[in-house]
Amino acid sequence: MKGKTIVVKLGTSVLTGGTRHLDKAHMVELVRQCASLHRAGHRIIVVTSAAIAAGREHLGFPELAGTMANKQMLAAVGQTQLIQTWQSLFNIYGLHVGQLLLTRADLEDRERYLNARDSLRALLDHRIIPVINENDAVATNEIKVGDNDNLSARAAILAEADLLILLTDQRGLFTADPRNNPDAQLIEEVQTIDDTLRKLAGGSVSGLGTGGMATKLQAADVARRAGVDVVIATGQIPEVVGRLAAGERVGTRFPALATPLESRKRWILAGPPPHGEIHVDDGAVRAVMDKGSSLLPKGIVRVEGRFRRGEAVRIVNPDGRELARGICRYDAQDLERIKGQHSDQIETLLGYGYGSVAIHRDDLVLL
Repeated sequence: MKGKTIVVKLGTSVLTGGTRHLDKAHMVELVRQCASLHRAGHRIIVVTSAAIAAGREHLGFPELAGTMANKQMLAAVGQTQLIQTWQSLFNIYGLHVGQLLLTRADLEDRERYLNARDSLRALLDHRIIPVINENDAVATNEIKVGDNDNLSARAAILAEADLLILLTDQRGLFTADPRNNPDAQLIEEVQTIDDTLRKLAGGSVSGLGTGGMATKLQAADVARRAGVDVVIATGQIPEVVGRLAAGERVGTRFPALATPLESRKRWILAGPPPHGEIHVDDGAVRAVMDKGSSLLPKGIVRVEGRFRRGEAVRIVNPDGRELARGICRYDAQDLERIKGQHSDQIETLLGYGYGSVAIHRDDLVLL
């Protein structure tokens, strides 16, 4: 079986068991499940909550006013405790972790988005487990994602994941609130998210985290539109991570609406207008059109327009006809310096590099 990229989001209620303390016994069990999938060839990303809860625990549960500064202080203390805990637990299985702390600003600014994506890909390529959390120590209301459910959806898009697992203290989405309605039935699969379904989404059961079922529904909607399968399930089920990765019907599943590649290519065509043109030689035309290759700097003969890294451009053949559009990995000035050169010269010419291609074939749409 081909390895999947799987994002596992762990809510505060899962990591604390509904108490004020991190449940390290349960955390190591979840790590064991993730490590098993990692050994099987899957790429695992952990989105972790509970930084503030860990900070409170480490400081002895101080009585503090609920100000932004106090929350940021608790997050700053708790984040170090949390990452040390994850590192020590994954180390049991010989695995390394790498921490990524993000804010909404990192995901909305195209340049910062691409840098975050490259960092995430580098960790995965080196078989390191990315551990992602919101950067609550510096985030303000203006730049916060706000909850780790939606952060995990964006992390899944960033990683072009196959599956997003949202683990919580509930079995999934029900036809009514199961806490006060014994006739509530688990909804096993959702094809359409509408207002009726949104009304079924309740709040946080434990009161410890920032996300409830409503934010999970939002996250599921965002991720599935980008081609990611999503499942909401309880973190207390034995072997839940492996069972969900294997496709077992546990919790509530939201099938992807499109593959990630289709979704991204639709965005390239329907998104912002191209910001410039890249004129290529006949060799590049054959490589791109006939072989499905990426566009290399070697095949570029002229660069027109002013565009930044991550913006869409036209690819033009020697006859002046647009043959493709794509998302460029280098800005116009960088391309001017590396055009016509072999890929192994990029870092020498620029002093840095964002990869060996000008436009990757997955970011390129043939016209």
